[in-house]
Amino acid sequence: MMNRRTLLVSATASAALAALGITPSALAASGIKLGDARPFSFDALIDQARTLAGKPYAAPAAPPPEVLDRIDYDAHGKIRFRPENALFADGPGQFPVTFFHLGTYFRTPVRMHVIDRSRDGKGNAREIVYEEGYFDMPADSPAHKLPRGSGFAGFRFQESRLGDQKAKDWKKNDWVAFLGASYFRAIGELYQYGLSARGIAIDVAEAGKAEEFPNFTHFYFETPEGKGDTVTVYALLDGPSITGAYKFVMQRGKAVVMDVECALFLRKDVARLGLAPLTSMYWFSESMKGTAVDWRPEVHDSDGLAIWNGAGEHIWRPLNNPPQTMASAFADDNPRGFGLLQRDRLFDHYQDGVNYERRPSLWVEPRDGWGAGAVQLVELRTDDEIHDNIVAMWVPKAPARAGNTYRLRYRLHWLADEPFPSPLARCVATRMGNGGQPGQPRPQGVRKFMVEFRGTPLEKLPFGVKPEAVLSASRGKFSYVFTEAVPNGVPGHWRAQFDLSADGKEPVDLRLFLRLGGKPLSETWLYQYHPFQSPTGYGA
Repeated sequence: MMNRRTLLVSATASAALAALGITPSALAASGIKLGDARPFSFDALIDQARTLAGKPYAAPAAPPPEVLDRIDYDAHGKIRFRPENALFADGPGQFPVTFFHLGTYFRTPVRMHVIDRSRDGKGNAREIVYEEGYFDMPADSPAHKLPRGSGFAGFRFQESRLGDQKAKDWKKNDWVAFLGASYFRAIGELYQYGLSARGIAIDVAEAGKAEEFPNFTHFYFETPEGKGDTVTVYALLDGPSITGAYKFVMQRGKAVVMDVECALFLRKDVARLGLAPLTSMYWFSESMKGTAVDWRPEVHDSDGLAIWNGAGEHIWRPLNNPPQTMASAFADDNPRGFGLLQRDRLFDHYQDGVNYERRPSLWVEPRDGWGAGAVQLVELRTDDEIHDNIVAMWVPKAPARAGNTYRLRYRLHWLADEPFPSPLARCVATRMGNGGQPGQPRPQGVRKFMVEFRGTPLEKLPFGVKPEAVLSASRGKFSYVFTEAVPNGVPGHWRAQFDLSADGKEPVDLRLFLRLGGKPLSETWLYQYHPFQSPTGYGA
């Protein structure tokens, strides 16, 4: 309900907006308070980021830490944004915006702004001023101690309509959220959140250096014009080593597609500069699981890294939960795309009500030539599903030096599958066990692999013809190598079996694809095997 104070503020704002040629209804900002109008353009935001990069880093002013400390997990969970205060809540056919509150785990204030266009097309931005009245919170909530204008932690776009009516009430369903540092995520076509994307990754798993987490410090929401399925948001990034300006054009259709444009400016040298980074969780799967580590068969948000490299090769790299932090680099020139995917979609493989079988796959599609560099995969050791332990990103070959500037355009596809699948057979499972043959003593230090492929090229094999398994390894010896149709009656479902013997504890990089008559029938399977990490127990 609008009180007298809000009414007075709105009346004053209306007069100011009218002078700019902006109608109050265009903002559709029910129940929120706005600051003064200031000119805005993406070019100006880029200039602001460039100017910031030439100055020493200054962390955003934060509310009293003793207050934030008291807004713990329990207290934060009791704070709810009131839907009647949502930005664009009154706009017909538009996506309302609601905001996250600050707390112990989200301490950096983020400034939110709404943009509207005057008759001459120029943009004017006004800050959304934080007030506790936007939220429902208990009378004894420590959040009452925060001063007016403290800022927000993040935001999300709510649904205003869905064709299949799986979410009938937009107040309870959102489709994209930006929260914490430069993290953001979206639901896929299966209506489920999962992995996250980031604006930037700085020195992930870089020896002797702490990872840096720059923040999106300001967001700017373009006021929608009538009905539509697309929203536009701008962001300012700031951190000790980097600044940047971002433009997100996000489309809510069958799933979510984001066109991202950014300009980045380095304050300092960066050892590992990760562009278009993705972050996910992989604990265990059919490939590797410690004895009785958990009652579920598999637990992961993503099960593999897919790459479509500049040479046109499709690569599938199953994820690992390694015994120690590992970083793998897949060198390339102008990649066509990469992504962290969830290929296993069977509920019986998870047996969990948190919907791991519905987690989205996320694909990065470069919109310009990215030049020379590598898709890098960082895998961290984890013993629980609450930790994100997987990072995939593009790292340019040229050193990231202070003063460098980067302009980047790419598209993010939040889908159930990759948007540009290979026409070749795809890897559908990676299994391991003890090497050797049944009924005979099992040789020490030998691991058996079963890699399954399925797809049209294998369906078309003439009766009695077997594909060839083309194998290579960074070290070790192969034995008992053969291929066979999986005896399940599914056309085009084949597996390659082999034993690997490798001394020592260093990881072994494996490569495999199926071939017939010199022509590939499958995508390329890559795997990093840790000889001292047994399928029956980590480190066994």
